[in-house]
Order: sequence, then structure tokens, then C-alpha cells
Amino acid sequence: MKARPGPALARLAWLVLRYGRTGELARKLPEWVGLFAQVQAVPEGAEHLRVVIRYLLWTGDKAVHEATGQVLHSVLDEQRAEELMRSYGEELIEQGRQQGLVRGREEGLARGRAESILRILALRGIHVEEAARQRILDCTDMDTLDGWFDRVLQATTLSEVLDGGAHASRRKDS
Repeated sequence: MKARPGPALARLAWLVLRYGRTGELARKLPEWVGLFAQVQAVPEGAEHLRVVIRYLLWTGDKAVHEATGQVLHSVLDEQRAEELMRSYGEELIEQGRQQGLVRGREEGLARGRAESILRILALRGIHVEEAARQRILDCTDMDTLDGWFDRVLQATTLSEVLDGGAHASRRKDS
């Protein structure tokens, strides 16, 4: 008779979720080696196990990570356990790299918009003191930068750009 994935996987998932946000998880994990082995033994068990391990490594602290590694070494041979842990580690590194690229792109867009505002101010002959210059360059909120950019196209003073000045309020009133 073939083992079914449902009962062992469902029980393991329930236990992991039940103890996942408590300080007891690292202590409880070694007690579930049998469940991990049952999940591993069924068809597609390795994939189910990968999902459980991913959750444990994603949400757990250092103690949970160590306990997860010990359980994996009990259930899988050394090479497979290391491959599973390494593949997840590589996935996390790639996610971090992608997030860094997105964050870098957003920072680059904000910096470019800020420099455009300063360039337009210079071309329009509007003096920008160092504190205001730094305020513009340090701004990372694209909505704020977009508002400043729109106003700089018609402004005659720095106040109109940064604070909405008199020129901006006249346009709102009309």
C-alpha cells in the first residue's frame, strides 16, 4: 500500500503553522522527524518538503534554521539536505538582488528627477541655497518630486516650487 501525501503533510503543515510564531518551534521540530520522513516518502514528497522547509527558513529565527537543518539531515542523506538548504539560500540571495535592483532603480529615478528640478531652476535663473538643494536631492518621494517638477516649469521663485508659493495658490483659486 502506497503512503498518501494528505495526512502526514496536512499534520506537518498544521504543526508548523501552529508553532510557527512561537518560541517553541525550534524545540518542537525534532519531534516531527517522523512526519518529515512520511512526507518525503510519498510521490512529490520532496516538493512538499521543499515548501515546508522554505516556510520554516523564511519565517524562523536562527534556532529554527538550525533545527530545520538537523531535521533535514535526519530525513535526507547529507548531500540532499545540503542541496535543499543551499538551493533555498541561493533563492534568497537572488530575491535580495532583485529587490536591490528595484530599490536602486527607484532611487535612480528619484535622483534623476531631483537633478532635473535643480537644472531647470538654474536655467530659469532661480537661486537655490545649499539647504534647499540638499532638500531636493535628499527627497525620495516621487509624488513630491513630481509636484516640484510640475511647479518648477512655471515658477519664478524657489518658494513657489517647494512650498507651492503664491503663484501655485493663484492657479488653484482660478
